[in-house]
Amino acid sequence: MERSRGLVPAMVLVAVVAGGCGGPQPSPPISTATVSGTPTLISVPPTTPVKAPPSAPPTAAATAEPSPTSPKGSLKTFTTADGQLAFDLPAAWKVRDPAGELPEGGGAFAEVTNEAGRPLATLRTNMATGSTCTEKYPYMEFESQQLPALAQNGDVPRFVFETRGNATAPGPADTPAAAYGITSVPAPEGETACPIFHFFTWPPTAAMFGAFYNPDNNRTPGAEGLPYLEQARKYMDTTEYQDIRRMITSLRPAG
Repeated sequence: MERSRGLVPAMVLVAVVAGGCGGPQPSPPISTATVSGTPTLISVPPTTPVKAPPSAPPTAAATAEPSPTSPKGSLKTFTTADGQLAFDLPAAWKVRDPAGELPEGGGAFAEVTNEAGRPLATLRTNMATGSTCTEKYPYMEFESQQLPALAQNGDVPRFVFETRGNATAPGPADTPAAAYGITSVPAPEGETACPIFHFFTWPPTAAMFGAFYNPDNNRTPGAEGLPYLEQARKYMDTTEYQDIRRMITSLRPAG
């Protein structure tokens, strides 16, 4: 198991189940996490050197309002096989939910793909997580939104799209990273932050819903050839990202 210099394991970044939502290949070594006793791959973002991204606007709460090209009527609701969680997604998107393939007590799993079959986010529950931050990196938060519907014992998780590292100061595994998802980790303060840790408290342990920004999956028109972090920032302007944000922020207890 590769141990990032910035983290004493177990979980470094957003766990990506079934290999769908990680960074483009080739990738550096991966770390693993335990999910009900089964190793789960943790995606590591691309290693392409990047220039320092443009300054991000001040962090503001994201809205879950439909984008102009994705009307409310085009949504459908997905409920996890265990009946615990539900979320809304565009009607043309698909969800892979291999309920019978998970180990006993393995929790819920759902991989969301768009019309072209490109994976955009993974939901997983009953995850064993833990980390110790031993090194911090430059970061940006593109946007953040609290999700009170998922609060547990006063802990309100938030949706965030954020980055680690830049051209002059690499992040974990000597590479920049950008990821969107739900986290229970408080917003960073100061100029540096611990590695990305997109997991939130959810019975019986923890859960995740998100993905790394991957230019191969998260197609960003007009961004071809730009450095990775600049592509990630530009992706926020796409309808696809707005639908992803609306989908992830719609996650709620079912029923």
